[in-house]
Amino acid sequence: MTPMSVRTPDTDENTAPHRAGFACFVGRPNAGKSTLTNALVGQKVAITSNRPQTTRHTVRGIVHRPDAQLILVDTPGLHKPRTLLGERLNDIVRTTWAEVDVIGFCLPADQKLGPGDRFIAKELAEIKKTPKVAIVTKTDLVDSKTLAEQLIAIDQLGRELGIEWAQIVPVSAVGNKQVQLVADLLIPLLPESPPLYPEGDLTDEPEMVMVAELIREAALEGVRDELPHSIAVVVEEMLPRENRPADRPLLDIHANVYIERPSQKGIIIGPKGSRLKEVGMKSRKHIEALLGTPVFLDLHVKVAKDWQRDPKQLRKLGF
Repeated sequence: MTPMSVRTPDTDENTAPHRAGFACFVGRPNAGKSTLTNALVGQKVAITSNRPQTTRHTVRGIVHRPDAQLILVDTPGLHKPRTLLGERLNDIVRTTWAEVDVIGFCLPADQKLGPGDRFIAKELAEIKKTPKVAIVTKTDLVDSKTLAEQLIAIDQLGRELGIEWAQIVPVSAVGNKQVQLVADLLIPLLPESPPLYPEGDLTDEPEMVMVAELIREAALEGVRDELPHSIAVVVEEMLPRENRPADRPLLDIHANVYIERPSQKGIIIGPKGSRLKEVGMKSRKHIEALLGTPVFLDLHVKVAKDWQRDPKQLRKLGF
């Protein structure tokens, strides 16, 4: 019998230094950043939606490996701002870029490079020291010829702007193709360091923020085009229900869904409250999975007039 399990102290695995650090995914809105974060972490930590501009908080997903800890910072998509909220989101992005160890620039395979991508690439070219990996997302949506053309275009964009890509990697988070390869390529670019978070942590977002994001994601599904930026969710309180038997706990969650105009209320609530009920059912399922406990969810829709342009309201809603 061969001694398969014998390990000698001088194996590579034991001498390789542990690495830990922060990587952030950047890209224009809807470039697949949140979906990739969730696929790498293996659990839903970032809000995903097929509508652009859904991520507003910096969500950190944490990938644990025996030899490394990769902390993923998911930023809002950088875009030309039209409101005060837009400006604040762009500030968050730039601050994050300055503080991470490696930047992953997400570019969807199914869309030719456009002005939005160039806008971001020019900003990236200004950040000299941080290594940059170009990640071509949504490869499941294109054939190999289109993908090859996109890879060449990204290489040329780098040359044109003086960006030296550490790697260019195609990935499909939805099809789970090359997702782990992305982590394999990012990890060697991190500094040597012991783990920065306890084993088992998946994100450092406070639970109330994550619960609010899950409700907002459910509220975004299927609403008309004018609503995506107008929805904000604030969890007012999360309390264990009193006098419950120990083996049947229940968590009461009270949350407000804010919109900007009274006319939007009907869209969110739906005929006879049907839409709000559906939002509650969908988000409750995800919240229970996240918190590992049964939940009673109490949702109310409120109007916060033009909150995206009002500094006081933005602060109140957590921006």
